[in-house]
Amino acid sequence: MLKQLYIKNYTLIDELDMEFFPGFSVITGETGAGKSIILGAIGLLLGQRADSKDLKTGCDKCQIEAHFDISRYEMEPFFQENDIDYDPQDCIIRRELTAAGKSRAFINDTPVSLAMLKELGEQLVDVHSQHQNLLLNKQDFQLSVVDIIAGKPKELTDYQAAFTTYQSVKQQLKELEENIARNRDNTDFLQFQYNELCSANLVAGEQEELEQKQDTMSHAEDIKGALYETDNALSGDDTGIVVQLKTAVNALRSIKKVLPAADDLTQRMDSCYIELKDISQDISSLLEDIDFDPAELDSINNRLDRLYDLQKKYHCETVEELLQQLEQLKQQLSDIENSDEALADLQAKVQQQEQQCQKLADSLTKQRVKAAKQIEQQMLSRLVPLGMPNVRFEVHIEQTELSRNGQDKVLFLFSANTSTPLQPVSQVASGGEIARVMLALKVMISGAVKLPTIIFDEIDTGVSGKIAEKMAQMMQEMGAGGRQVISITHLPQIAALGSNHYKVYKEETAQGTASRMQHLDAEERIREIAQMLSGSDVTEAAINNAKELLKL
Repeated sequence: MLKQLYIKNYTLIDELDMEFFPGFSVITGETGAGKSIILGAIGLLLGQRADSKDLKTGCDKCQIEAHFDISRYEMEPFFQENDIDYDPQDCIIRRELTAAGKSRAFINDTPVSLAMLKELGEQLVDVHSQHQNLLLNKQDFQLSVVDIIAGKPKELTDYQAAFTTYQSVKQQLKELEENIARNRDNTDFLQFQYNELCSANLVAGEQEELEQKQDTMSHAEDIKGALYETDNALSGDDTGIVVQLKTAVNALRSIKKVLPAADDLTQRMDSCYIELKDISQDISSLLEDIDFDPAELDSINNRLDRLYDLQKKYHCETVEELLQQLEQLKQQLSDIENSDEALADLQAKVQQQEQQCQKLADSLTKQRVKAAKQIEQQMLSRLVPLGMPNVRFEVHIEQTELSRNGQDKVLFLFSANTSTPLQPVSQVASGGEIARVMLALKVMISGAVKLPTIIFDEIDTGVSGKIAEKMAQMMQEMGAGGRQVISITHLPQIAALGSNHYKVYKEETAQGTASRMQHLDAEERIREIAQMLSGSDVTEAAINNAKELLKL
């Protein structure tokens, strides 16, 4: 329930601080006084988009804040899920807008996104304006009314979850069928590619090894020359380093007894001799192994050319990538071979999920048919007192293909008299009749969905007199039991039945025109209703008439 509304620097409002109460309240005021401005401010609190043009001229910042009592509406899970402080007696929603176009939103002083503000706002306030009458053109709205009265949200949620799965497996089946068709068209080509790669007898690491051999054999003469020179320098018969080093070691060894320092030098040179002898032997072995074989080089070149051709053909960089391509081809051919089995399995899954959806949809249909009868009865009981003694209202439910909301197409059929056949309500009802139909729907829905605050913006369009009084009584009914209903009205018959009466008016100030809002006391209320009855010149008769309407 809305307890307090504070608005500062919003269009024509410099500052407004107003307290609100439970039950049925009314807001009146001349056209253009600023009632729509107040609704616009409330809309911002409910998550609507802001515009820097909404700021009062010459101001840098606009602030709109509302306090709600939500203690009766079990909203704590929302606050827990979003890590926001929960105060059921005083839930504060605030919106700030700067001249630079920046907008910020807060719930209990915690910064929140506009989407989160809207999510909470939809649970706090329902604003019914004249454009909402256009909802009667929309089948989704009519279906949602039936579902609200049916009161089985879990069943609808379960169905929608099943339908989502159904749509997913249908998409999988479609993709599999497309892949199978595409692969079958390419089976011969895929088999040719597979056979070609298989026949290449690919081995991981083979390319690097062959390239090394190719490089070595291509430089065989240079390698042999360098090795021969090295071998001759190390182990030549007379001048080889190994032979000369051996002679030097023997010479030092012969004097180590008379020259102790020669012993250490002998050991060091002996170690060098052993190492160089080993190196000399290794070089000799390499020299024997290096042999230029033109046939082997041709074989290596041919093999590498084959690998390079395959890599170019299959857009690969290495033999390992060719092996991966081979494995993929093998898998594709296996999928084609086993596609009938996979297709049958997925078709069975789709059929099973469709049957599950159908079962849940049938259950929804039964609930909706039952709810439709309740709606018809309740609508007639409310529309007849609103000046439609011969009204007929029918909820037509037609079976359609399975969709996200089930298999039902809902249409509200209406006739205001016995001579006119039932037709879609949006096509045959007048403006005043649609207003009454929407009010009756809202009264019915409010009994099923416990919204804390409901605001009607000129729901009384096209009606007057006794009918207006009946509409006011319905809004009183909605406001019973601690709920809050606020009606913006131009009709004295409706204004007189409000428990609290607010007036919106314009005032000229030194800073320009400003919109004001006032909570009327008993005397002020009499004069306001009298003015609504007689115009600017309030007569004694109008005052007496106002008192009569107010039952004073």
